[in-house]
Amino acid sequence: MKTDRTLLKYLEDMLTPARIELFKRVLSHRTKHFTVVVQDVYQLHNASAVIRSCDVFGVQDIHIIEEQLGKRIDREIAMGAQKWVDVHRHSSSQRCLEALKKDGYAIVATSPHKGVPLQDFDISQKAAICFGNERDGLSPEVLESADAFLHIPMVGFTESLNLSVSAAIVLQELTHRLRNSEISWQLTKEEVLNKRLDWAKKNLKSVDLILERYHNLQSHKS
Repeated sequence: MKTDRTLLKYLEDMLTPARIELFKRVLSHRTKHFTVVVQDVYQLHNASAVIRSCDVFGVQDIHIIEEQLGKRIDREIAMGAQKWVDVHRHSSSQRCLEALKKDGYAIVATSPHKGVPLQDFDISQKAAICFGNERDGLSPEVLESADAFLHIPMVGFTESLNLSVSAAIVLQELTHRLRNSEISWQLTKEEVLNKRLDWAKKNLKSVDLILERYHNLQSHKS
């Protein structure tokens, strides 16, 4: 969808230059080359932590499947990260995976032992990195749909990591390698403009009244 640049300028005129530059700087590091899928999280703070990790490491989208446990994450999305990361919620694993594949993503299942070691994972293809819940891991449906598997190598007595810790390790490694590659990983110009508009709206108080005033001004001009 083409961004309304007139509206963008109108809203950004109400922000400080420092804020606008911060948005631009953050967006220069954002990517949709990788996305994250989290399935039926039991411990709700883990969903929040993964969303924050997406923000920290520049992953713009996260997909949260709430098939078995229902819509439970609303009150637990914390620390404002949901303002900056696009959270896509799904009531069906199948529909989520189908949509991601249609959008060109390979489905990559994380596993304690199975698959390619994290440091050897091929970053050239768009990938949706899937994390299961703390008790059961990923569902058979996701595992059967996976195009690839990866694991975090571990050398201690403990053979598993907390969900949010695993996600942070994977995202840090993959995004670091991505930014040091020749892959075209950044957002398109239109995607950047769209997010600047979205973030400007989220950054302004009484934005509904501001938008109403803008549309009234535009209607008088036409």
